[in-house]
Amino acid sequence: MNAVRTLAALALAGILPVLAGAAELDAKSVTYQLPPDIKWQKTAAGGESVVVQGNPSQPGIYVQLIRWAPGTGSRPHFHNQDRYITVISGTWYKGTGTKYDPDSMVAMPAGTFIVDHANGVHYDGAKGEMAVIQIVGMGPVSTTQAEEK
Repeated sequence: MNAVRTLAALALAGILPVLAGAAELDAKSVTYQLPPDIKWQKTAAGGESVVVQGNPSQPGIYVQLIRWAPGTGSRPHFHNQDRYITVISGTWYKGTGTKYDPDSMVAMPAGTFIVDHANGVHYDGAKGEMAVIQIVGMGPVSTTQAEEK
């Protein structure tokens, strides 16, 4: 019975085909990174980040994942390029303006699509649960702090 539960859990997690020796994909057609292959790095804001495609500091498209731990976030800032964000899991919170006011942040649940417009001042983060977001943009991108002093 435990073996059946384990196989069911692996199938639901999408791992069973990998363990069962699924066919190899042609790298000219498809490339991928399984979760264990993704190397997260700590961020200054208390979360974790990884660029899975491209390079935000170089010309061209990039894709970045960010995991915000509960209670972590950024202060008011802006970017020189538009950034396209999807909340993958959890609830992510967004605020706008140069005055940091976490109580005014708006909840963005999983599945929400957001555009951070170039030069638009915002701040963001997670409150009671971890939030995972995906950011897609064109490099080079810069971040400028913009908090009211």
